[in-house]
Amino acid sequence: MATAVTERDILIYREKPLIRDGNVLYYGDFKENFITRFTILESEKVNDLDMAKKITIELLEKHGEDIKTAKLTKKAERTSMWAALDIGVYWLEDILEMEKEFLKAAQK
Repeated sequence: MATAVTERDILIYREKPLIRDGNVLYYGDFKENFITRFTILESEKVNDLDMAKKITIELLEKHGEDIKTAKLTKKAERTSMWAALDIGVYWLEDILEMEKEFLKAAQK
């Protein structure tokens, strides 16, 4: 049974929500057209903690609020969560900036 995410369950990273659902993390504002999904494929125990060892990063273009209909735009794989966050955050910030510039130019 799925549980609802509450405000206190949401971690903010670089001014955007980072939400975890099992081995999948979503980064970005669901009200925007793009979001980054991180899927932890492998992990290992280090001092009783599960450390991500293999992560897939996907930049998704959303159509509405439903993430299931999102279109895959970019995909990569990294061996640490920090490396995965680094590229995923860059992709998202870059595409949102390009979208903003495109909309600004279209209004002129």
